[in-house]
Amino acid sequence: MSNRYLAGEDRPMTKIEELKCVQCGRSYAPGTAMTCPACGLEGILEVRYGPEARFSAADLAGRPRDLWRYRELLPVELAAAGSGDASRTPAELQVGWTPVYDARRLAEHLGIRRLWIKDDGRNPTASFKDRASALAVMAARQAGAHTVACASTGNAASSLAGFAAATGLEAIIFVPERAPEPKVAQLTMFGARVLKVQDNYDRTWDLCQQACGEFGWYNRNAAVNPYLVEGKKTAGLEIAEQLGEDLPDWIAVSVGDGCTIAGVWKGLVEMHRLGLAPRLPRLLGVQAEGARAVADAFARGEDLVVGGDDTMADSIAVGHPRNWRRAVRAVRESGGTFVCVSDAEILDAMRQLARKAAVFGEPAAAASLAGLGRAVRDGILSARDTALTLVTGNGLKDTKSAIAAAGGPTAIAPRIEAVAEALAALVS
Repeated sequence: MSNRYLAGEDRPMTKIEELKCVQCGRSYAPGTAMTCPACGLEGILEVRYGPEARFSAADLAGRPRDLWRYRELLPVELAAAGSGDASRTPAELQVGWTPVYDARRLAEHLGIRRLWIKDDGRNPTASFKDRASALAVMAARQAGAHTVACASTGNAASSLAGFAAATGLEAIIFVPERAPEPKVAQLTMFGARVLKVQDNYDRTWDLCQQACGEFGWYNRNAAVNPYLVEGKKTAGLEIAEQLGEDLPDWIAVSVGDGCTIAGVWKGLVEMHRLGLAPRLPRLLGVQAEGARAVADAFARGEDLVVGGDDTMADSIAVGHPRNWRRAVRAVRESGGTFVCVSDAEILDAMRQLARKAAVFGEPAAAASLAGLGRAVRDGILSARDTALTLVTGNGLKDTKSAIAAAGGPTAIAPRIEAVAEALAALVS
């Protein structure tokens, strides 16, 4: 992309020590590169902070419960109260500190000792991706950009569109042909310029990359923008703070590009380094059977082979995941593993999540729960284990899949006898 809008270009972020390539290990100063110049798009950069980037439990105690409470470990500079610097003021939307539920009935159903659900469908645009988009608009404003673009199957797109609307930036969104209609509706309602590409997600992503370079737009694609994984890691920071001594044995995360699970792990590691997490859970990476390139790379211990994207879970339907190295590394470091689940298992998990915990998740969000079920059946988790499942998006994002999971209503005539007949049929 054009060097004009590299994050942090106009305001050096002194708390960042370096950007380190996950492939070759080369280091770069913040604001000088989006990906490693030596490795190209395969050279994903990771943000590394200096020793002064820290906070304590006392520091956090009086702060608002949102992702900005972790400001010392975020790659943007926030304005002091009353400074009047709009480029350093977050959008006035409640992002982060999403609820964690103790789902006892669902734990019993799975056959494990305890299960928590972190419901990120409670973010402003009903998606985990709001964590990255909040960072994106801040970084774009601080770099002097006026237009932000991304490619997405829907959630990152609607998230960016919403935050761009809240901050006065223009959003240009590339979506693949299969993007669910409710997600596209969010985009247009937020006023984004939506380009529906007549191809799959991978080709859509490539076109967005090309357009960002051609037109100089700020690139919100989390797979290559190192600053956005820092937004995603706030889920890991929160899990550590919210559960404390109750941190589970396992955390299940659905995997598409690999950014989310890498971010969650980074947040957990940073909290452990600061003495705010008593231990580190294992990660369970969950992919769909029809889009399992990261899981296969993990199992083989070799480089990624581009795979298929055949799954109903559109948010993780990625055949060429860009951040796979960080995902594989995170799971290995945690002592965890990957599992793959079928679309039928995902549909069942959607039903169980809603009917036993009253949380409505879209297919990719419920895939993490399906993965826990698979892990129990495969003997990876035992009845003694505890786990948390990260629900990354609300089920209203994909109502067609929800109806496929739960079925439709029963039509009846306006007579009391018809009610009795319908109930009898449902029972039978």
